[in-house]
Amino acid sequence: MTNLENEMNRSLRSAPVLVAFLATLSAVSATIDSGHAQPAVRAELVGHALLPAATFIPPPADAPALFRMSGRYLHSDGRRRDKPGSVPGVAFLSDPKAPRPTGMDGPFVGQPIQGFSGIKWQRDGTAWVLSDNGFGSKANSPDAMLMLHLVEPVWNSGQVRVRRTIFLHDPDGVLPFQIVNAATDKRYLTGADLDIESIQPIGDSFWIGDEFGPYLIRVDRNGRVTGFFETMVDGQVVRSPDHFAVTAPAVPGNFATPVRRSRGFEGMAASPDGRFLYPMLEGPLWNAQARAWESREGRDVLRILEFDVRAARYTGRSWTYPIEIAGNNIGDFNMIDPTTALVIERDNGEGDAAMACPPNDPRADCFNVPARFKRVYKIELGESGGPVRKIAYVDLLNIDDPKKLARVGGREGRFSFPHWCIEGVDIVDAEHIVVLNDNNLGVSAAREFGRNEANEIILLRVPELLSAR
Repeated sequence: MTNLENEMNRSLRSAPVLVAFLATLSAVSATIDSGHAQPAVRAELVGHALLPAATFIPPPADAPALFRMSGRYLHSDGRRRDKPGSVPGVAFLSDPKAPRPTGMDGPFVGQPIQGFSGIKWQRDGTAWVLSDNGFGSKANSPDAMLMLHLVEPVWNSGQVRVRRTIFLHDPDGVLPFQIVNAATDKRYLTGADLDIESIQPIGDSFWIGDEFGPYLIRVDRNGRVTGFFETMVDGQVVRSPDHFAVTAPAVPGNFATPVRRSRGFEGMAASPDGRFLYPMLEGPLWNAQARAWESREGRDVLRILEFDVRAARYTGRSWTYPIEIAGNNIGDFNMIDPTTALVIERDNGEGDAAMACPPNDPRADCFNVPARFKRVYKIELGESGGPVRKIAYVDLLNIDDPKKLARVGGREGRFSFPHWCIEGVDIVDAEHIVVLNDNNLGVSAAREFGRNEANEIILLRVPELLSAR
């Protein structure tokens, strides 16, 4: 879940015309082709596991008592609520005239294991994932602790086992800005401090991509911060409105930073040898001279940067990723080999398009902004400074399920993954990839009306995608 999405939700509730616009944009995304066509290849569902939305963990024993509960600031008015269940959970993409409840009312007792963003598959069948900033923004997440999880999808039972949870903390004061728990010894980190979205385990460390700064964060295997790096593009530090050094002007007016709020590092790949990281911005950079977002051939492009892990600095090399449809986002990014990678590209819709609301008839039992564009692309990095080449893709809304393995979302031998925030993809072997969603606790319901979606992990057989050239 991201700040921009949180802001959009607030706008949706006050501007019904924007809802209609988003619905139109979602429909357009299903029919317009960019003119740079890549082949769609087959994907078969071979595994499906779910972690229920209502999965909570107690905070560490040495954490402040504040963290025994989370989600106190979920109400749209920003005021603290201390009574569990007193703030109704409502889907972000509801029409304000017909809000869709999610059944997950905050605040919550304990810390939620939710919002999986980023995945790194392990050879033993487990995966490292992370819970992102909490509930969508700095303002509503000061009581949400930042966590990494080692999870194990059990394909034959459909369960997801959480084998280990690591709480991030900064006792040495490596982060150069004020944090929520600055007055404590352990200095546990929260969603008001960082918005962690991508993960790469390398050696004895985890490298984490953040959206707020955007920053790169290095932590040890116990979650202790050991490194902090600002973002360099073309030799210059770039910042978003949430960067610690950015202050809004004292009088009303527009001001621009190169990175839009919530458009920092969403995906981050690593070279197979662990020498380089490839953090990828979720949105295009602002070109102040041209007064326009960075683009090529009329399409928005996203920067992929290169960071030398050994030297602990950016190399200056970069590539651009062309977005297929204006307004799309990327969800995750992982390398297959030294030159090719997997990227999730998605629209901002949720739910089965076959259950879309009729035009101008918002209801709570249909999707007013249904999912229409959810893909995993295989790309190739070419020469630095140029665009990546999109080789082929699989459509996550049209997956074969001949063995009827879907736990939910399957119908007549087909399976769909129509989640708003699909934020994890990685290669498993020469024929398989794994994909997961961010279930946006309290505010996303892509599967059933009245029920917050689960964290789902799917195993797909995609030999044609992985062998495409």
